[in-house]
Amino acid sequence: MYPAEIVNPMKAELVEAGFSELLDSAAVDAALAEEGTSVVVLNSVCGCAAGSMRPGVKASLENAKLPSKLLTAFAGFDVEAVERVRKHTLPYPPSSPAVALFKDGKLVHMVERHHIEGRTAEMLAEHLKAAYDEFC
Repeated sequence: MYPAEIVNPMKAELVEAGFSELLDSAAVDAALAEEGTSVVVLNSVCGCAAGSMRPGVKASLENAKLPSKLLTAFAGFDVEAVERVRKHTLPYPPSSPAVALFKDGKLVHMVERHHIEGRTAEMLAEHLKAAYDEFC
């Protein structure tokens, strides 16, 4: 598990942008049981999370259509919550960072780490905006 002093500033980037933290499996299940769309960001300490994922996710919020819930959990820190999110994203293998879009509790779009690595924040933002436009 990563130390809080390393993780907390990275968590704060998304919380300050309006994301609610998922800290345990009950919170994940409750959030995804609600009607509407939810984006769940599995945050990470890696360079692609800092360089592309977090900035891209934040930029994606500049869109006419948005998910009704913005949620996040941190891989290697919010262990129970991340494990539960990963159960909801099956059959996709564990991936962090990752972005999952749910509609009425069902996974409708998944952005895995290999979709984030080597891409710019702008590319990820445009990809997410297209998913929001389709599903939200």
